[in-house]
Amino acid sequence: MLLFDLDGTLIDSNGVWVTVDECFLSRRGLRPTPEYCHTVGHSILPVAAQFTRDYYGLTDTPEAIMAEWMEQARDAYAHHVPLKPGAGAFLRRCQEAGQTVVLVTACVPELCEAVLRRHGLETVFSRRFFAQELGMEKRDPRYFQTVLSRLGVLPEQCVLFEDSPGACRTARESGIRVVGVYDPFYETSQAEIRACSHRYIRSFEELLNEPLL
Repeated sequence: MLLFDLDGTLIDSNGVWVTVDECFLSRRGLRPTPEYCHTVGHSILPVAAQFTRDYYGLTDTPEAIMAEWMEQARDAYAHHVPLKPGAGAFLRRCQEAGQTVVLVTACVPELCEAVLRRHGLETVFSRRFFAQELGMEKRDPRYFQTVLSRLGVLPEQCVLFEDSPGACRTARESGIRVVGVYDPFYETSQAEIRACSHRYIRSFEELLNEPLL
């Protein structure tokens, strides 16, 4: 069974959120710090919104913060965010080969559905698991335990494609085989991602002429 992350793995979207953060904070005369970027970059939206409010001492509610973020991100996901090179072809190849393909993502469901529609990938995934709906981040061991339980499979039966070092580490510790995927957002974490992945790729194009995993 093949498990795929979305943001930064299948789609080139992490830069969207960098822009969203910068725009949101600049409207308030603020700038993102390295600590802020690291924390919100690894968090599901409700957690990131609460952290933003507390970190900067804002009067905005977490709900208002999320609404402003979503307002900025909707157009990008519906019209502009591209697939990573080779990602669409690899997904379709897996589907045509009869592989079970599952989405495991921290993306907001609304944005996820918009970008999948745009790229014609709505029917590729047999199941979709949203960290936001499960109420836990992918760095939380319970996330992958919950996914495996609902799928009714053992960890050794699964391969995860993922760009986040935290999620790669947690999945591997859960017994899942991990394929680390390069993304510029985690440029400084490449050694960490490689260390907790069974294989590392810079592009899905590397896999198109190989036997399926």
